[in-house]
Amino acid sequence: MNINKKILDSLKKELHRQQNHIELIASENYVSEEILALSGSILTNKYAEGYPGKRYYGGCLYIDEIETFGIELAKKIFKADHANLQPHSGSQANEAAYRAVLQSGDKIVSMSLDAGGHLTHGYPINFSGNTYNFKFYGVDSITEMIDYEEVERIVLEFKPKLIVAGASSYSKIIDFKKFKEIADKVGALLMVDMAHIAGLIAKGVHPSPVEYADIVTTTTHKTLRGARGGMILCKKEFAKKIDSAVFPGTQGGPLENQIAGKVQALCEVDTKEFEIYAKQIVKNAKAFSEQLQKEGLRPIAGGTDNHLINLDVKTNLNLTGKQAEIILESIGIVTNKNMIPNDKEKPMITSGIRVGTPAMTTRGMKEDDFIEVAKIIGSALKNQSSENLDQLKIRVNQICQKFPIYNNIKY
Repeated sequence: MNINKKILDSLKKELHRQQNHIELIASENYVSEEILALSGSILTNKYAEGYPGKRYYGGCLYIDEIETFGIELAKKIFKADHANLQPHSGSQANEAAYRAVLQSGDKIVSMSLDAGGHLTHGYPINFSGNTYNFKFYGVDSITEMIDYEEVERIVLEFKPKLIVAGASSYSKIIDFKKFKEIADKVGALLMVDMAHIAGLIAKGVHPSPVEYADIVTTTTHKTLRGARGGMILCKKEFAKKIDSAVFPGTQGGPLENQIAGKVQALCEVDTKEFEIYAKQIVKNAKAFSEQLQKEGLRPIAGGTDNHLINLDVKTNLNLTGKQAEIILESIGIVTNKNMIPNDKEKPMITSGIRVGTPAMTTRGMKEDDFIEVAKIIGSALKNQSSENLDQLKIRVNQICQKFPIYNNIKY
């Protein structure tokens, strides 16, 4: 393999980093070697603008077979009327969903970023906030959970054309039925961004939005553990609009190599083994959250019902999220700084960190292992002496060796 030396050197170092760090970023995971192979396969070479059976290029017979198989599998897994596997990312899936049913300036109600929403849910400097007129709901100041009465009040006053449910940093079960009831009161459409919890939804570990939402968007990595990209599910009456909004509305040629990686992931999801995995993600998260709380970190909303925990490190530990992230990475634990509800710090500083269990659950960790990691995190954030951090780094390395990943990959 004649890879450029500079690229190869960085690739080797990244493989070593992934193997020797505890990965707690809630939106990351380790895909199978089969998905890695497909994402870098000869499918990279093929242009396939359009959809199966309706391409603008010749030579798409076998491309069509893979994409069609994936569409049908997605519909089966999520019990959806229609599926589009072509969005290059979750953000582009959201853009296409908006364009399919809205005009510039239309009103949307969504979750605010500090409460757990996403940039594409109307953040002012994002395309969504620049294009549409957003009003935000947050979380209750005491429970730090969605206040559905507040959501209803905002919706009744604002009368949006679309309501967006779903989050990038919300640790509790979302009541999609309630969102649908609120949407119906003003004749609004309901869109759900299930990017973070799609893998849990696929196996019944979190309630599904598909029955209630007109459009559902998701990424295909995170808890789905697939190739990086996006996907859209929708009711049959929106199928043509969604497909047109993706291509030619917002994208050109689809990334068929990535689509193959998505399809392989769906094949893996459609197994008993993945159901066991999805349930273990939540078991691990609950045990992790309970121990982190004992260590002095405050879980937002009192804990978790899914795969992630948003942690306040300011109140009890007097750290910013940025400081906590740097300290933990120095011992081999990767997290991300994250805003907490009503955060007074800037988005690049924050008062919290976000952690998740999907990636290390893939590596085989169970509840006791996450309890051990929580103790290490607590010790690192409370005692930042070089001696303590050096000892903790050794413990992190021992855990990584106990749960190896990608040992068959050689660069």
